[in-house]
Amino acid sequence: MDFNVKKLASGAGVFFTRAVQFTEEKLGQAEKTELDPHLENLITRADCTKNWTEKILRQTEVLLQPNPIDHTGARIEEFIYDKLEKKLPSRTTNAELLGQYMLDASNEFGQGTPYGSTLVTVGEYQKRLGSAEREFIQTSAATFLTPLRNFLEGDWRTISKERRLLENRRLDLDICKTRLKKAKQAEAKAAAAPDFQETRPRNYVLSASASALLSEEVDKAEHELRVAQTEFDRQAEVTRLLLEGISSTHLNHQRCLQDFAEAQATYYAQCHHYMHELQRELNKCANAVGTSYQSAACPDPVSAAFPSGPLSPGTTAPASSSSKPKTLAMEQTQLPITGTRKAKVLYDYDAHDSSELSLLADELITVYTVPGMDPDWLFGERGNEKGKVPVTYLELLS
Repeated sequence: MDFNVKKLASGAGVFFTRAVQFTEEKLGQAEKTELDPHLENLITRADCTKNWTEKILRQTEVLLQPNPIDHTGARIEEFIYDKLEKKLPSRTTNAELLGQYMLDASNEFGQGTPYGSTLVTVGEYQKRLGSAEREFIQTSAATFLTPLRNFLEGDWRTISKERRLLENRRLDLDICKTRLKKAKQAEAKAAAAPDFQETRPRNYVLSASASALLSEEVDKAEHELRVAQTEFDRQAEVTRLLLEGISSTHLNHQRCLQDFAEAQATYYAQCHHYMHELQRELNKCANAVGTSYQSAACPDPVSAAFPSGPLSPGTTAPASSSSKPKTLAMEQTQLPITGTRKAKVLYDYDAHDSSELSLLADELITVYTVPGMDPDWLFGERGNEKGKVPVTYLELLS
């Protein structure tokens, strides 16, 4: 083992000297070289970026994996697979697991029974919801979490390393400044001492020799200061270039945010679609066994969650949905139409009654609205066919 004692001792001496300089600066006993204001602003901006990136990353991980225990296990598993350079297997979501339990329970109770068939229906849609959630988590991890984590574990580590080097160069520069200042003070003090040339020639020789040594010390200190200043300036430029790259990081994270929001919107649209389909299937099952009263007792959860407007005091909700087609027809004939637009159908949709329009995926229809209309619905036209259509099934085209 090559163990260089001199190098170790030299490194320890440099570390000690820097520590003394840093302590004296904190105590106000030594001057400190101030960084360029632009560089200071870049450092402050970089620290702010790092701190908020960490917070956003942690909270997004909590959003995607709410259970702290599962989250910790997922991070450990991800770390292990990353070190082994293997692809991380897909994790079963809670909704998928619930759906599988329901399907297993239906086998026990009998899929031909009302309860068993309902378990099958709900279980299948729970698995679809879980699959959509898993896809959302994977997409978010790839397009949002990974770039943020790469910045913290890659770019920020490089920036931190260069900033530490810059701080060391600054301490070395201030040490050289202090050393030069002391050398000049000693030289000036020696020059002001009494001249013993006439009375004591030997002392004069000693004084001249000491003056020469002090002059050499000043020259040496000036040379070290120039070298330290050059190294400091070079390191400050390297650090500045890295810190200015934070602007590119912001642009990259902005694109990642857009991808994350798009993945989130797709996920919620899928959930909305699946829940509409599930409600329709449950209504069909209820009608098939002659329990139509359940439809009145269990209204459409989407319509209930997004009412067209709050009821004013003293008013009551309609007694039944049978009056909706008449009201809709009245609105179509009496209220003016606001701007028409083309829309692309995202999913198939079967009309629930004569006031609605059935849709086929990928077809183009004309849509419009009228004042006072429920914001979750639009009027659609396909040739001579007209009817109400849900907004979540459409992609409005400009």
